[in-house]
Amino acid sequence: MALGKYSRVDGRRSTTNYCSTATLVAFVALCLVGVWMMTSSSVVPIQNSDVSTQETKDEVKQQVVESNDSDTRQFEDSSGDLTDDAKKGDGVSFTQDEKNPNPQDNPAVPEKPLENGLEEKQEKPEEKPINEEENKPEDGSTNEAENGENKSGDGEGDSKTEDANSDSGETKTDGGESIADGQGDSEGGSVEKKSELDDSEKKSDWDDGEKKSEENSFETKDGDKVDGQIEEKVEQNENKDSEQNSGERKEDGEAKEQVSNEVFPSGAQSELLNETTTQNGAFLTQAAESKKEKESQQTVYSWKVCNVTAGPDYIPCLDNLRAIKSLPSTKHYEHRERHCPNEPPTCLVSLPEGYKRPIEWPTSRDKIWYYNVPHTKLAEIKGHQNWVKVAGEFLTFPGGGTQFKHGALHYIEFIEESVPDIAWGKRSRVVLDVGCGVASFGGYLFDKDVLTMSFAPKDEHEAQVQFALERGIPGISAVMGTKRLPFPAMVFDVVHCARCRVPWHIEGGKLLLELNRVLRPGGFFVWSATPVYQKLADDVAIWNAMTELMKSMCWELVVIKRDVVNRVAAAIYKKPTSNDCYEKRSQNEPPICADSEDANAAWNVPLQACMHKVPVDTSKRGSQWPELWPARLDKAPYWLTSSQVGVYGRAAPEDFTADYEHWKRVVAKSYLNGVGISWSSVRNVMDMRAVYGGFAAALRDLNVWVMNVVSIDSPDTLPIIYERGLFGIYHNWCESFNTYPRSYDLLHADHIFSKTKKKCNLVAVIAEADRILRPEGKLIVRDDVETLGQVENMLRSMHWEIRMTYSKEKEGLLCAQKTMWRPKEMETIPSAIA
Repeated sequence: MALGKYSRVDGRRSTTNYCSTATLVAFVALCLVGVWMMTSSSVVPIQNSDVSTQETKDEVKQQVVESNDSDTRQFEDSSGDLTDDAKKGDGVSFTQDEKNPNPQDNPAVPEKPLENGLEEKQEKPEEKPINEEENKPEDGSTNEAENGENKSGDGEGDSKTEDANSDSGETKTDGGESIADGQGDSEGGSVEKKSELDDSEKKSDWDDGEKKSEENSFETKDGDKVDGQIEEKVEQNENKDSEQNSGERKEDGEAKEQVSNEVFPSGAQSELLNETTTQNGAFLTQAAESKKEKESQQTVYSWKVCNVTAGPDYIPCLDNLRAIKSLPSTKHYEHRERHCPNEPPTCLVSLPEGYKRPIEWPTSRDKIWYYNVPHTKLAEIKGHQNWVKVAGEFLTFPGGGTQFKHGALHYIEFIEESVPDIAWGKRSRVVLDVGCGVASFGGYLFDKDVLTMSFAPKDEHEAQVQFALERGIPGISAVMGTKRLPFPAMVFDVVHCARCRVPWHIEGGKLLLELNRVLRPGGFFVWSATPVYQKLADDVAIWNAMTELMKSMCWELVVIKRDVVNRVAAAIYKKPTSNDCYEKRSQNEPPICADSEDANAAWNVPLQACMHKVPVDTSKRGSQWPELWPARLDKAPYWLTSSQVGVYGRAAPEDFTADYEHWKRVVAKSYLNGVGISWSSVRNVMDMRAVYGGFAAALRDLNVWVMNVVSIDSPDTLPIIYERGLFGIYHNWCESFNTYPRSYDLLHADHIFSKTKKKCNLVAVIAEADRILRPEGKLIVRDDVETLGQVENMLRSMHWEIRMTYSKEKEGLLCAQKTMWRPKEMETIPSAIA
């Protein structure tokens, strides 16, 4: 019994030992499986393991390679070899073919940011593909590939590296790059290299990416191509992968861009975009955060149509009827001068009934749509002089004028035959036409490669300047009254007056002395009026007074010549190039202006009956004639010296050259093809912030003219613009511009809105831009992203078509097109009601 009993006990003990052993084996197996699962999970970063754990993980990785060898090739394009800088996004990603022709062997290096946060593309020869030896963290540490722990040959897709990436939760972007779970940069298309950063560094990079994603945006209309020219898109989608259900984050960043049509091409984001650079610290202030949050909630704008007596032709500063009625006198044409309302209007000007898209240049020089400028008074009064005629639904312009009934082109050639030194399009490039009528003189001077600033008052000669602008000819509404013209001194090569009805000789010749101020030394004054060739008593009296005045001003009478075709004559005078004549005068009449008198001061400065001396120092502007056209266009003026600091902080001549090169790149690589503008429909262009006129110079080969505007509170660079054979005007953008509604085909606003909104109502400035831009006209805005967002919000509320937006490092670009939309409600402007 005992033996049997003990036999049963021994047997029971054997069974117990067997179960214990099986339990232990199962437990160990479960532990191994757990270790394998933990090492393969994407949740646990590699750098959190110590050396001994790394060895275990390498063994596990080898097992994974053996069991999943078929999955390795999909990760051959892993971005794990890229440095942090090479992987960070910049707000827009390129297609893989453009960004990296050989993504396995030659990952591309992104552009190096400039000091103001913008980037220079394709211009830096030192930028080259990164290889493995160069791909080291900035802190000097080595990655797994360098330590020999995770080696992979370029383009071979080593199984250890690729499957380690696979098992760590990487997903693959559309561009062929792999992104680690939780490490994707929020800007799209960038990844974090897990072996280079600790947890705190990863968190910092992620936070930086979050901030960048708030600042950088990019959009095209409905995500589609702009006029078939360009399609650019960035999408930032972060979704959980439903199949793996492991908390993986997937980013899809894609941008399609034509190679030659870059939004910010080489040099387009240079430091020239900003006059100054503001460096922000790492932490925002509470005020900045609160302001940003408030502005992120888009303001809802409610627009109304201006209810004014002038209707579709409303010019706020010239149609302030309340101010005009209160003038004590109008004998000096004060009622034709600027009288801006205290608060600029924020309403939109109505369209004429039946308005159509303007006829394109050069056909527009000869005819326009009648309903676009539905005025017939000039046709009735001046029809026999070939100013303008009504022909069905068109207004036609035979090219004549009061003094050249048989055509402006013949008259222009007659002038050059009279004085060959005028040399249209060579020596004489920039002309001022006083009392221009419908501006046929300036319109036909384009055939001679001459730019003409034409002006006439908004008076009983109904819409004469509006006719000019509709035809595609430069012009402004202005008058010679009590104030100086809004131009610098000594800038026009020729001043022309064909029976302009200006009383030059009265009040000490004050008005003629204003022409003397703006005429370049050695420049010509062409006067073809009845006193030159008629013998009526009034004409003879005026001629005698003018002869005496011209002599006292030391203007040389070069020639008086009769045009037998038009039966008129022209007297052509030349301004002196020295002060010798002034010093030899027996009487100081007109007097010489005091040395303290600034001849260039022109904004709201009263006229003075005095003459400024001619500069004789060869380093001073006005002492020499500019280079002949077109050489003067791209050459820095002789009077810009290296000791002068330019607008952007360089020596002035270098500043000038850099500005020109910058805008040539922008126009050639972006504006001509990259923003969806059909330039055949563009004729009248305004640069709202011209600086050196580089934008206008870059458009030289197109059939356009550019009104360069220099703000009165910006550096006075307008003389430089004239020196290079371009023209422009001073202006205060807190007020209305002296032009009719629907005058321009394209407005270019380079950082003007951010500067203007600091001192005046941005809504009123945008309403003014809407007023002067034609329906279907384009607006290009380059500005900071905050201002760009405000402008875009306003344009959308006016039903403008947003063709493209782009932002990068707090700077952005917007291209929009005005539509025919007008509000239903009306707003009465009391100051503009008769």
